[in-house]
Amino acid sequence: MGKSMCGVRQHLLCVIFVALTPWVAVGAELVAGQTNPEVDRLALRSYYLQRFPDVDINDYVNGIYALDAASREQWQALEEFPPYEFDLEAGEILFNTPFANGKSYADCFDNGGIAIRQNYPYWNRAEGRVKTLEQEINECRQRHGEQPFGWKKGPLAQISAYMAWTSRGKLFAIKVPQDDPRALAAYEEGKRFYYTKRGQLNLSCANCHMAGSNIFIRADLPGPALGQTTHFPVVRSKWGELGTLHRRYEGCHRDSRSKPLKPQSDTFRNLEYFQTYMANGLVVNGPGARK
Repeated sequence: MGKSMCGVRQHLLCVIFVALTPWVAVGAELVAGQTNPEVDRLALRSYYLQRFPDVDINDYVNGIYALDAASREQWQALEEFPPYEFDLEAGEILFNTPFANGKSYADCFDNGGIAIRQNYPYWNRAEGRVKTLEQEINECRQRHGEQPFGWKKGPLAQISAYMAWTSRGKLFAIKVPQDDPRALAAYEEGKRFYYTKRGQLNLSCANCHMAGSNIFIRADLPGPALGQTTHFPVVRSKWGELGTLHRRYEGCHRDSRSKPLKPQSDTFRNLEYFQTYMANGLVVNGPGARK
């Protein structure tokens, strides 16, 4: 694949990803065959254990900071005065402020909404679809006569951040019911989306976050696929504020010059389902701070 096919501006990206084709093949192997989420999860772990043998598997919740020492030092300095601290305080106030009808978020969730982040997203058998935490926060509001929040930032991200904070250290325990073909199909769609190339740059999520993890793409070091959802919501330096996972999904696809789907679309929720199942056994460490 030369300049005539890539275009001069895209040539460096093309060269990088052609060189990494053998790594992409590993991801392709995960897609093939009968749906078995646990086989997929163990295969992904094995991939990173072999590629970065000196990295503790539990450290992957820290994204690129698990792999790159220089980035880790900068991040640790940032975490001394966490940029999400004020959002956490705002989220706690919002979470505990009653609705006009006297009810609260605690009335909508198991355990009063405390220490439950590790169970999301989950398969709702009755509704026949994946449900995310942010989705159920807004559904709670609407059930009690309140207007829903925007999906990408602001109060929704703050409440989600507070709820994640109460789950810090809890192990993700996402289930894909083997007796419900609809759940398997949702998981499979999320997996397929992760490994499918799209957009003008013809890139998949796996190109950057499996094949390209810890390899410079321009000035950026993409983080690993393993543990990718554990630390959301995050304050990104690029945003200058707190944002949700689906905001990141939207931005990532825009950056790769593919048409982004809407936050909380079925496909993005299924993508979150797949990615978070891959994080089973790792801890919740949101909210986080990222570049």
